[in-house]
Amino acid sequence: MTSTISFTKGHGTGNDFVIVPDPDGALDLSATQVAALCDRHFGIGGDGMLRVVRSTATSAGADAAAAGAEWFMDYRNADGSIAEMCGNGIRVFLHYLLQTGLAQLPDGDEIVIGTRNGPLRMTRSDLGYEVDLGAFRIESGDVLVRARGLDVPRPGLGVDVGNPHVVVALSTAEELAGLDLTAIPILDPEPAAGANVEFVVPSDPLVVDGVGRVRMRVFERGVGETLSCGTGVCATALAVRDWAGASAPDNWRVDVPGGTLGVRIVGDHVLLSGPAQLVFSGEIALA
Repeated sequence: MTSTISFTKGHGTGNDFVIVPDPDGALDLSATQVAALCDRHFGIGGDGMLRVVRSTATSAGADAAAAGAEWFMDYRNADGSIAEMCGNGIRVFLHYLLQTGLAQLPDGDEIVIGTRNGPLRMTRSDLGYEVDLGAFRIESGDVLVRARGLDVPRPGLGVDVGNPHVVVALSTAEELAGLDLTAIPILDPEPAAGANVEFVVPSDPLVVDGVGRVRMRVFERGVGETLSCGTGVCATALAVRDWAGASAPDNWRVDVPGGTLGVRIVGDHVLLSGPAQLVFSGEIALA
């Protein structure tokens, strides 16, 4: 049996998503169906899928509904697997709500969006939208990372921003460009739930006018290399800040292949800001 569903394609700094409206929670998409929608050759194409559902219409949204979040972001990776959070995705999710009239966000106000990492607060910012991703955690001990293009394994720092990351420092832009991220980086020890892996080169100088600057590439768990990763950008800024020591700034700009994102560290919380765009809408037959 085949049914037809509506969709919109959107992206945040090139990190792209298939947005599926399902306000009343009527859809129960399998991992295979999600992967088919995200397939770049036979489907719409995307790094993941955002299902737009009311918090009260999904069992995963109970905490979000209690916190006043009308909408829940059901995020799935391109392979159909469930992920805890997506920093670019939540900005695209909010932009979709506003553009379709499902929500309003006057300047100076905030809105709460439900996620599997809990209800998250969002505002407008000079880069587009800003989301408070909540408390972060720097993991103890190094993870050894092997990747194509690196002559020897490198130590990586574990950072949790609602989903797991391992951040690796490289010495030059040439080393960053020479990475082959068509292959999955090997982590030792391998985190129980896997991890996104970020490779970063600090700018020289690292800090200008009180703002830190770095460049990064990322291999996303369940996806592969993407043009951008919002939570990965936050993990990268937090790792470089940790390495730099007590004098490091709390404001960062992180350049990714798809653009530039902003990071602010406020106490034990990390906030991500950046743009979001909708590209096109349509309908597709869903097997």
